Amino acid sequence: MRLYELLDGIAAPGELDGVGDFSVSGIHSDSREELGEGSVFVAIKGERFDGHDAVPQLSKKGVGAFIVERSLGLENEIIVENSRLALSRLWANYYHNPERELRLIGVTGTNGKTTTVTVIKGLLTLMGRRCGLIGTCGCEIGDELFPSDRTTPEPKEFFSMLDRMRKSGCTDVVMEVSSQGLSQYRLADAFFELAVFTNLTQDHLDVHGSMESYYQAKKLLFSRCGRALINIDDSYGKRLAGELSCPVFSYSCRDFSADYSASGAALSARGSEFWYSSPKKSFKTRIGLPGSYNISNCLAALASCELLGCDPGEAVRLIAGIKGVRGRFEPVDTGRDFHVIIDYAHTPDALENILSCLKELAKGRIVCLFGCGGNRDAKKRPLMAKAAAKYADLLVITSDNPRDEEPHSIIVDILEGLRDTEVDFVEIDDRREAIFWAVTNARSEDIILLAGKGHEDYQILPGGVKVHFDEREIVNEALKA
Repeated sequence: MRLYELLDGIAAPGELDGVGDFSVSGIHSDSREELGEGSVFVAIKGERFDGHDAVPQLSKKGVGAFIVERSLGLENEIIVENSRLALSRLWANYYHNPERELRLIGVTGTNGKTTTVTVIKGLLTLMGRRCGLIGTCGCEIGDELFPSDRTTPEPKEFFSMLDRMRKSGCTDVVMEVSSQGLSQYRLADAFFELAVFTNLTQDHLDVHGSMESYYQAKKLLFSRCGRALINIDDSYGKRLAGELSCPVFSYSCRDFSADYSASGAALSARGSEFWYSSPKKSFKTRIGLPGSYNISNCLAALASCELLGCDPGEAVRLIAGIKGVRGRFEPVDTGRDFHVIIDYAHTPDALENILSCLKELAKGRIVCLFGCGGNRDAKKRPLMAKAAAKYADLLVITSDNPRDEEPHSIIVDILEGLRDTEVDFVEIDDRREAIFWAVTNARSEDIILLAGKGHEDYQILPGGVKVHFDEREIVNEALKA
């Protein structure tokens, strides 16, 4: 592809004087990559390193053009206001803008994104649409699964995946949209037919600094959508609904004046029943996902499909057959008289939600095993402990993905949240040992919740070491011990 084609929407033709036109051999934003003649380097200022500092050295390697935010005195530099946005636009142009040919549905919020997008994708597929999915558990095209390192991929992976989806015949793509993905402009100018807001609770403050900044990052999605579907049971959702200029539709499990609502819920370990009310009609609805929070997630999915033109009666019929999501309230068959549940809950709100659900179902003790990720929002660590202590009978406090922090130092932060509680707890730094301890010390009718890892089959240890770590396998090993 020629340089001028890649720069469409980034630089006007007059801004290319002195840069020249050439066949681009590669787009780069990492100065450690192999760059040379025909390369385009986008200088991005990160938290630890400013790509602009690498430009003088890279200019000696024959790089074809530099996209920068400030002049470095080079003939082949192109100055832009936002180099992150420019990088995303470059990749969008490189893949011939697949986002313009797909109907995009974006779901953002702290909790519930993965389940909501999975149910929407399942419903659209069952109703005859070829649908792609992008999210925390990876990317899907039909029944094919492709791994992904991020909830919202970096621009190269994102637009490559959209191109792949387009070529495979997808008409719709439903995706989780993270606050980091939005604030880092990974999606370029992608427009969403529908944007959904689930909720906002404390998370990622290590990145955003405050809940207000976190909220504003989430809000960015709704500046590029045709319609918005907002959960008004959430205080931030109520605020968001009043601040948007696009058409807004509301959903609620408590406020029956909402456009879409759920009422008369009956919960069980196998799922829930409720009345789904839309502007057209009310429907008796059954879902196979347990927990009151999954009623909210499925309500969002049903409302989304109706707003996208699907028949609500058919959607209600089909949703009963949709199975749960890997790592979300996922049972592990123990063959014993106690239960093990794996869940991704890694925020105080998510942990409280699943534990309150288990409390309604429990006949024995609730044993909650959890930790907190290293190099992430440390302020939520004691809040996680308080949330767990509210419903669990025994806590097993351990590690999650410690990353560059010592596991025990994270546990010390967690324990601060137990100062005014009387809940029993044990500390076991090694998560594998902690799982073994929980399983081998289980009592009849216990429910053991393994919280935090969910779908992940790895653990990130100090020094950046990534090791295989599948909690299903570890539980089975512990059962045989």
